[in-house]
Amino acid sequence: MRTTLTNLLARGANQTTAFLPVPDAETLAETLVAFANADGGTVLLGIDAHGVVHTALLPEEVEAMLARALGMCRPPVVTQWGQSELAQGTIIHITVPRSPELHSLADGRVLVRHGVLNMPLGGDAIRQLAATKSTGDFEAEPVQGATRSDLDDFIIEEYLNKRRERGRHPIRGSVDEHLISIGALTETGVPTISGLLLFGKRPQEFLPQSGIVFVRFEGSEPRGKNGLPGYGRRAELEGPLARLVEAAWNITWQEMRVGAVVVGLKREELPEYPPFAVREALVNAIAHRDYRLTGRRVEIRMFEDRLEVISPGGLPGYITVDNIVEEHFSRNPRIVAGLFQWGYIEELGLGIDRMIEEMLQHGHPAPEFKATPYSFTVTLRNTRERPPVQAWEHNMNERQMRALAYVREFGRITNREYRDLCPSVSPETLRLDLADLVEKNLLLKIGDKRGTYYILK
Repeated sequence: MRTTLTNLLARGANQTTAFLPVPDAETLAETLVAFANADGGTVLLGIDAHGVVHTALLPEEVEAMLARALGMCRPPVVTQWGQSELAQGTIIHITVPRSPELHSLADGRVLVRHGVLNMPLGGDAIRQLAATKSTGDFEAEPVQGATRSDLDDFIIEEYLNKRRERGRHPIRGSVDEHLISIGALTETGVPTISGLLLFGKRPQEFLPQSGIVFVRFEGSEPRGKNGLPGYGRRAELEGPLARLVEAAWNITWQEMRVGAVVVGLKREELPEYPPFAVREALVNAIAHRDYRLTGRRVEIRMFEDRLEVISPGGLPGYITVDNIVEEHFSRNPRIVAGLFQWGYIEELGLGIDRMIEEMLQHGHPAPEFKATPYSFTVTLRNTRERPPVQAWEHNMNERQMRALAYVREFGRITNREYRDLCPSVSPETLRLDLADLVEKNLLLKIGDKRGTYYILK
């Protein structure tokens, strides 16, 4: 726990970590309720986010304060507390698991953790959160007919290595004890839904809805000519979730058009959509879909003018299309935690913000979000204005691209300057390159013989 606390101190306050430098029972109760209603978390008492100890608490003081705080929670929140000795002094830590119940304070307020704040919910949001919790904890349920042998030890070892790299602290106990602690196995060694999805050899044999369907359409509509299916490629993807993420990204990237712009002397690729925005949409669909829905798989639909990622299941908890940027709630916290350790989820609750920023910064409209009771769709549109330089690519070699970049930066280029840019190429080949650019009406030749130079036309 000592190494874990050191990591918590290094990361500071966030969605799952709270610091109470001078704690009191009421503030502690608010934090316990907020964590229990959201993704769970750890409360550190007597220390601030900078690692400065403000209050030294005796064990009996902690027990008394925790008892008063739990008395303000309806129903009481499940907690576990302990103390660790660090260089800063004795640190009290209280662990709060995500709760299957809806919790409120004695005064009726329902709080959820939002970033570093404990935020109150209104009537509609409370009803939505209660409805989500009433459906149970599906990802924690054991998989009928599955055994420990259905988990892939290679995938598990890969996960543990990634976890060590990110957390920099050893795994305590045996591998199976760790799998039980993260909810991948039951106490009797049966794989859970989340365990099979994360580490299964063939999870789709037990959960066929957990695969992905990719379709690239030829135009902007699903139907082609004569009402026939208008797709150019269709693929069904299977495997544990980490492999699904990579497979979904690889096939989407293969089908994305990639243009180019010239910056300085370099040719920079300009993909059809910002890679981060695409990966975030894919990972979110895989991590947050409702795996109880047996008739639907995640769908990736690539059209001429847009990319749609459709996730089965409505938005979880109190999340709506209107508050999706500001709020955070995980339908599948164990799956989310697993993909976080793998490195596919960088920071809880920040991906949507950055997806929007990436789309806007690259000249696209903001992503569109559409929610129904049974699905959630993210649409990325590629209506960015194509830069004129993109036309230069046609029937042009890399040397010519460098020549055009040079002219854009310095206003002109001579034969000698072009030879300096491409010293390993014969002068005659370079002369033909420039003549070809003149013929394409991209460059204008000025002067004659030794005084010849070229400018953009």
